[in-house]
Amino acid sequence: MKHSKRYREVFTKVERGAEYELDEAIVKVKDTATGKFDETVEISLNLGVDPRKADQMIRSTVALPHGVGKVVRVLVLCKEERISEALDAGADYAGADEYINKIQEGWLEFDACIGTPDVMPQISKVARVLGPRGLMPNPKTGTVTSDITAAVKEIKAGRLSFRVDKYGIVHLPVGKASFENDKLMDNIKALILTIQRLRPSTAKGQYFKNITLASTMGPGVRISRTSVMAAIR
Repeated sequence: MKHSKRYREVFTKVERGAEYELDEAIVKVKDTATGKFDETVEISLNLGVDPRKADQMIRSTVALPHGVGKVVRVLVLCKEERISEALDAGADYAGADEYINKIQEGWLEFDACIGTPDVMPQISKVARVLGPRGLMPNPKTGTVTSDITAAVKEIKAGRLSFRVDKYGIVHLPVGKASFENDKLMDNIKALILTIQRLRPSTAKGQYFKNITLASTMGPGVRISRTSVMAAIR
């Protein structure tokens, strides 16, 4: 496969197989984010869990202190009498049957979906559409709730839902390449602390097996586990 000159130059800045201190990794990722747009910085955490076991399925939410640098479009599925409340809280769309029908027709122009408990039976009609995309409202992630205002504001402020995939890996954005180093550091530490607290008692051995940071078009930068653990102490 032939790679562009930019690609080759960027990849020479990261030593293959090397592990970097967390603060060094952030600098490397920002230095290799040379695209013509503000690249997203993403983290991948390979965890020592077996997602096939129900008690080792890591799933939760995290409130990143500095957000991820993007506008999050929020859909609230609720009864008509609560539409105004949802919109006043900052939701981009609110309603029930109208939006459920649109989703069934292929409409997915939103990044997060909140459902009130009384409309969950209706929302189940589109579970097969929303579920695989991580958009299905779920009590465990705080997206099935009667407190619409709090849920919308938290998501708009930077709260993200995540779950470990079938390979035991969590992928999540932690900001933009334009973020100051300390803001990326704060976001990463908030995520690591959250996942650390979720460690199942049945998970044996090394919990954080590999941690990699990368920008949208840049190479993966491996992070030393020791430096990550030191950062969150």
